[in-house]
Amino acid sequence: MTLNPIDCAVLSYAIGLCDTIKHLDLGSCHIQCEGIQRLGPGLHKCQELRLNDNKLGDSGVKLVSAALKNPECKIQKLWLFDVGLTDSGAEDLVSALRTNPSLTDLNLGYNSLTDGSVPALRRFIRTLPRLERIELMYNRFSGTGEKELRSLQELRPGLTVNL
Repeated sequence: MTLNPIDCAVLSYAIGLCDTIKHLDLGSCHIQCEGIQRLGPGLHKCQELRLNDNKLGDSGVKLVSAALKNPECKIQKLWLFDVGLTDSGAEDLVSALRTNPSLTDLNLGYNSLTDGSVPALRRFIRTLPRLERIELMYNRFSGTGEKELRSLQELRPGLTVNL
């Protein structure tokens, strides 16, 4: 299903009427930055948010990051795989996630992350105690970058890092 910006505005209105959304799956809806901008005000109400397979780019992910910074954010599971995220956008996302106490599951697979984002990801993963799983497969990490990320599992028992 394709959601244009007007569809996203209507959906945003409906979300605004709810206190909590258990599961919002907008994967493969062809949402771009403008659609996320319209949805933004209500995204923090979702417990599980799937935005995978949309062409959000770093600017769209930055809008999602604003929802994550909301003190009332309820997002526990966030799927941002194959959204066009780069190291630059990962910095904004990681910054927002460090203040989010509810996140337990994050999927950033199939993006364009490189070793340049490894230090930020490591800091974020170490400082978010509730995080149980992070998916990072099919990015552009070197063997060294992957090793650094996998080593976090030793520091945090119960944490799964999939590369």
